[in-house]
Amino acid sequence: MPPKALVTTPKDLLLQAYDYDLPEDLIAQDPLEKRDQSRMMVLQDHHMPIHQHIWDIMDYLKPEDCLVINKSRVIPARLHGKVPGQETLIEVLLIRQLAEKTWRCLAKPGRKLKLGHTIVFAPDLLEAEVVGIEEDGSRLLTFAYEGIWEEVLSQLGEMPLPPYIHHKLEDPDRYQTVYANRDGSVAAPTAGLHFTQDLLAAIQAKGTAIAGVYLHVGIGTFRPVKEDHILDHQMHSEVYEVSTETADLINTRKKAGGRIICVGTTSCRTVESLADPQTGLIKPAVGETDLYIYPGYQFKIMDGLLTNFHLPESSLLMLVSAFYGREAMLAAYQEAVQERYRFYSLGDCMLILPELS
Repeated sequence: MPPKALVTTPKDLLLQAYDYDLPEDLIAQDPLEKRDQSRMMVLQDHHMPIHQHIWDIMDYLKPEDCLVINKSRVIPARLHGKVPGQETLIEVLLIRQLAEKTWRCLAKPGRKLKLGHTIVFAPDLLEAEVVGIEEDGSRLLTFAYEGIWEEVLSQLGEMPLPPYIHHKLEDPDRYQTVYANRDGSVAAPTAGLHFTQDLLAAIQAKGTAIAGVYLHVGIGTFRPVKEDHILDHQMHSEVYEVSTETADLINTRKKAGGRIICVGTTSCRTVESLADPQTGLIKPAVGETDLYIYPGYQFKIMDGLLTNFHLPESSLLMLVSAFYGREAMLAAYQEAVQERYRFYSLGDCMLILPELS
C-alpha cells in the first residue's frame, strides 16, 4: 500500500512554509550533454539522502514494479505577432484548444488586445482574431492559416520554456522526453527528460513494467501559488487519458505486490485522480483533473516518485511535501543546495521512496 497520510501541522497549510533560499546559479539554464548524466538524490524511508545518478535507478527498481510515465508531447506554443497599425510586438502563449481553430491563450502585453482585434503572425500564413476575453485576462483566439496546423505551428512557434530559463535551447528536442508521442502540453513533464531509450530498455529487461499515461500539462505550471493559506489556491484543470491496456498493466502489477513508481508529478496526479480509494486500483478514462495534492493528502496508489527540484512556494513542492513530509523535504532541498544540484526543469532529480520494502 502507498504511504499513510503524514501528520500535518497548521504551518503546513501556510504558503510561507514552502519558501527556501536558492542561489541563482543553481537554476539550470541548459540540459546536460547527455540525458542520463543527471544526478539523482535518493530519499528512502527518511534515512539520510543518498547522492547518485539517474542510471542508479536500476538499483531501486524491482522486477515486479511498474514505472508510470507521461507521454504527452510539448507543442511549440509561443507565437509572436502584431496587430495591424500597432508597433508593439505581441507574445501569445497557447494554453488550451477549445475548438478546431480556437484556443485559450495568454497574451503579453494583453492590454493591447481588444475584442475583434486581428494578430498577424506571418502574412498569408497565420493570423488570429480575438473572439473573447476571460475574467483572468486570457484571450480566446480563433486562428486562420494555410496548410496543416501542426506544420504551421512547427514553422512559426517556439518552445514555451519557463521564465527562469533566459535563452532558447540549441536543440528544442531536449525539452521533449524521448517517449513523447502525442501533442498537447505547453510545458514538459520534466522528470522524464532524464531517460534515454537505452535506460528504458534496461529497466524493461529487468522486468519492471513501463506504463504510459497522458496528462497534457497546462497553464497551472506557470502560475505560482499566491494565497497565504494554501487551501485557498485553485488548481487549473488539465486533460488526461489512460487506456484500458495501461490501466490493466498498472493494476496487474499493483495486485501482484509491485510498487507503482511515478515519473513526475503529472503522472502522479493522473493515476491518483483515477485510483479507487478502497482498492488502490485505477480505471481507464479520458477526462480532466484539477487534483490538488498538499500535506494531509492520502495517496491511493503511488508508492514512489521520481521528480525534479521545484520552485519555492509552488503547488509541486506541496505535492512532494505531502508524499515525504514538508520539513524532511525542505531539509533535503537544503542539502541539494549544499551539494550544488541543478534545479528546476532542466536540472537534476530526486527519487522518493518513503517506505522500504
